[in-house]
Amino acid sequence: MSAAPFALPAARATDQYTLARILAIWASVSLPMALLAWVVGPWLIPRVTLHPGIVHWLLMIAGMAWQMIVALVILRRELGSLHWPVLRERLWLNLPRDPQTGQPRARLFWWVVPCLGFSGVAAALAGLVLDPYIVAAFPALEIPLRMDTRQLADPQFAGQWWLLGLVLCSSLFNYFLGEELLFRGVLLPKMRGVFGRWDWVANAVLFGLYHLHKPWALPSIIVSNLAICWPAARFQSNWMAIIVHGFEGLILFVVVLTIVMGVTF
Repeated sequence: MSAAPFALPAARATDQYTLARILAIWASVSLPMALLAWVVGPWLIPRVTLHPGIVHWLLMIAGMAWQMIVALVILRRELGSLHWPVLRERLWLNLPRDPQTGQPRARLFWWVVPCLGFSGVAAALAGLVLDPYIVAAFPALEIPLRMDTRQLADPQFAGQWWLLGLVLCSSLFNYFLGEELLFRGVLLPKMRGVFGRWDWVANAVLFGLYHLHKPWALPSIIVSNLAICWPAARFQSNWMAIIVHGFEGLILFVVVLTIVMGVTF
């Protein structure tokens, strides 16, 4: 994979973020997620009757909702309004653009297919090969039971159809209004001034390191998210990132649906 060959238009070259601003925005959403996962969660779980995994999930949704608030505040200050035509251009919510001509081309959406394949294979391989070294080097970072999503595959959730609403809410903030809005919408279009043609790699690394709430999986997150950042930067269309990233939400919905239906394997 390589980044887009064209340079920043002159009008936008001075409109890029500094490294300090990029890191400040990263910290403003990453640290609250870590706080919710490692401080608020352990304090709250013994004090409520909800399943620990559900409590953790709700806290993560709250953290992603905070990302939406941060993103909207930034956009409002930058643009002066939150009207859709202005947001669409700023957030790259448009058809993919030909890297050579800058013209929109719907057929470029086909690049989503190999990116999905790369993301899935990379996540699986890195999860098997790289992630175990994190826990081996730092045993304290082994996934706590309350954060292990596999614990939600429990017969007690059969018939709990409200969980599907939780999945939809989580997916909305995860793949559109939260993580994607902040990292690919707000940050990625403003990172080329610092990182040049490797802005997509830097974005993938920042997005990976944002997952301080699940450090045991940092390598696989970073590697797999290269396939999310690359098409967005290459074709200046964040719909491509949303599709690639959001595919895991479809898988999650199917998994939760089988649990709610009481299907066992």
